[in-house]
Amino acid sequence: MRRPLLLCLAGLLLAAGLPGSRATPSAPSVTLRHAPDLSPGVRRALAGLPPGVRVGLLVGDLTTGERLEARGADLPLIPASTLKLVMAASVLVDRGGAGWWSTELTVPAAEVGRARVSHLTLRGGADPTLSVASGPNSLRSLAKQAYARGVREVGGVRLDETGLDAGTWRGLALGVPMTPLRLADWHNRPPLSAGEARARVGAALITELRRAGIRVLSGAVGTASPFRPYIPPPRSDERGRPLPPDPFVPVPRRPEQGVASVRSASPSSVLAATLRPSDNLRAEELLATLAVRPVGNGTLGGALSRERAALRRFGVDLTGVRLADGSGLSRENRLTPRALVELLGVMYHLPYPQGQPGAELPDATYRARRNAFAEALPQAGTGENVPGHGGRGGTLALRLRGSGLDVRAKTGTLPGVSALAGYVTGRSGHTLAFALLMNGPEDSPILTLREVQDRVVRAVAAAH
Repeated sequence: MRRPLLLCLAGLLLAAGLPGSRATPSAPSVTLRHAPDLSPGVRRALAGLPPGVRVGLLVGDLTTGERLEARGADLPLIPASTLKLVMAASVLVDRGGAGWWSTELTVPAAEVGRARVSHLTLRGGADPTLSVASGPNSLRSLAKQAYARGVREVGGVRLDETGLDAGTWRGLALGVPMTPLRLADWHNRPPLSAGEARARVGAALITELRRAGIRVLSGAVGTASPFRPYIPPPRSDERGRPLPPDPFVPVPRRPEQGVASVRSASPSSVLAATLRPSDNLRAEELLATLAVRPVGNGTLGGALSRERAALRRFGVDLTGVRLADGSGLSRENRLTPRALVELLGVMYHLPYPQGQPGAELPDATYRARRNAFAEALPQAGTGENVPGHGGRGGTLALRLRGSGLDVRAKTGTLPGVSALAGYVTGRSGHTLAFALLMNGPEDSPILTLREVQDRVVRAVAAAH
């Protein structure tokens, strides 16, 4: 029998030491009963596939642990944007349900409190939501804070770019450099190189400093050395047992000290703004946050390794899995339905709360769980027809309308590739996790593939 679909997760979460994890009541661990490969309704739905299309399907009941439907469950296929589920899960684990990204301005430690400083340094963790002037998480807010701290004249500005090796992202299909200092304002016109990104961030910061009343003597943008916190040397007793740091030994002053800081909203809201419209640039930016030093190693390969490590801690079967980017644009990516359904099962039971108090929780099942991951997904059949899929329904807004089904799922589309993976509430009232991947010739009719997917989802919900 194939390895069982993961279900009893509280112990796993605690053992993994995930941020924000806590024991929660869950169904007992079960050994999955081997169900028939396909129910009659699902078999009829798949009969409408065009020739030459390979299909991988797996459906699991997240209450009983049963495998309900299976066909090619271990077939490695191009996942397209359903790969964003891996990125989203990894970011939630990395940050926790209520974490954030921060950005700060620092000055030389010896110049703290002075009206005139030699330079200000902008340091960030690749926050994709930092703006020039919109709201508290902005360069404008940083500049106003610096002015309030008494800064009136600055010799120049520097950018700390040591958090990421932008060159390691050059192979992305998106073609946008990933840099540790980013601006949400350039989303519709991203920079074409790391140098352009540096110039645009620097120019925006200088403008905001001057707007706040701070004189900037030089318009040139410099680079800063890494910002390393002081770590006291280890101490031990005569038997070699570790001792805490000596509180009477003075800690060396940091070469730079902060004069202003801002932080992002919770990752859950950022993930919703990424997954619902299937925003490729934002997905790559979020992947880059996993690589930022000192936790990461600054490279694309390091970010992908952290994703694999998260999947491994979850117990997801990585056989056949290949990760190449965060958006799913690369045709080098491979996922199996089994890996996706196992991931969906883990994330459904993760006890991360909805990121914002009072945020929408449209359905009783998800309201009861207060699950940030499920709520970030597009919801089928909501009916919004807005540019960029910006509504609650996202890329699923116009699909499965009138079905009466509660479907939260991620779509995926590339030439010849169509995929759908997520949750549906079945006839039993149980939440079912499903993954349906279709790979065919590049001229395969995508609309036909989507129609088949929708019929499969209807048939699964009706049968179970």
